[in-house]
Amino acid sequence: MSASKQKYALVTGAASGMGRSYACQLACMGYGVVAVDRDEAALQRLMKELTACSQAAHRALVLDLSLVDAAEQLMAQLAHIESDIEVLICNAGVLAFGGFSALTEERIATVISLHITTHTKLIHRIGTMMRSHSRGYILWVSSATAWMAYPSIALYAATKNFVKMLSEALHDEWAQDGVVVTVVCPGAVDTPFYRLDKRMRGWLLRMGVMLTPDEVARRALRALFKGRKRLLPGLAAKGMALAGWFLPSWLIRRVVRIERVRRLLM
Repeated sequence: MSASKQKYALVTGAASGMGRSYACQLACMGYGVVAVDRDEAALQRLMKELTACSQAAHRALVLDLSLVDAAEQLMAQLAHIESDIEVLICNAGVLAFGGFSALTEERIATVISLHITTHTKLIHRIGTMMRSHSRGYILWVSSATAWMAYPSIALYAATKNFVKMLSEALHDEWAQDGVVVTVVCPGAVDTPFYRLDKRMRGWLLRMGVMLTPDEVARRALRALFKGRKRLLPGLAAKGMALAGWFLPSWLIRRVVRIERVRRLLM
């Protein structure tokens, strides 16, 4: 692909976990990847991987997306290629597991800014540009917890519900303009954020309760390019969504008290 016709995929939270998987898979599709993360060392390792598997032009941008003006900083750095961004992957996130009262005000602000404010601004800016070209793909990462008023992850689930609701509305609003907006709502994903021993992690993967980042990214990108509104990857994610609809609050409270469940959530 020539430099003048190079199309880019912007991936937030790209240095590790699902973000890394999105970046690698999009690079293999021929996109130039703009990888955004606050971990500079991990970004440089990713750049080596992307260069090894793709001849496209890739860029690493070191930025803390939870900052108040993060979206503005990012768009300023992308001014010269903004019109060439064809895929936007809003993946960056932070876990906020534990009792709401135990969260600091700083942590609350970080979660809301990262999950909602920064990505909403990016989608507004880049999505509007995509509409002017009548082509574009936006994938926003929510969570299976978006269906649950779940004790111990109240703030996290609430912000992920915002992601789900806005994504689904934009899918319908922008479909006639050639822009696809897809929301992916994974359950547990095999990343270091879960403090589990190797045996428990292996058992959860074998049972399908937990998916690998590569598998989630593969399914999510396939759903995006097929134009789907939403994706709940795996039986566990679908089960969590159903539980959010049908389980009574008293039963959810009891389940959260189970030690193995607490180890996943706390």
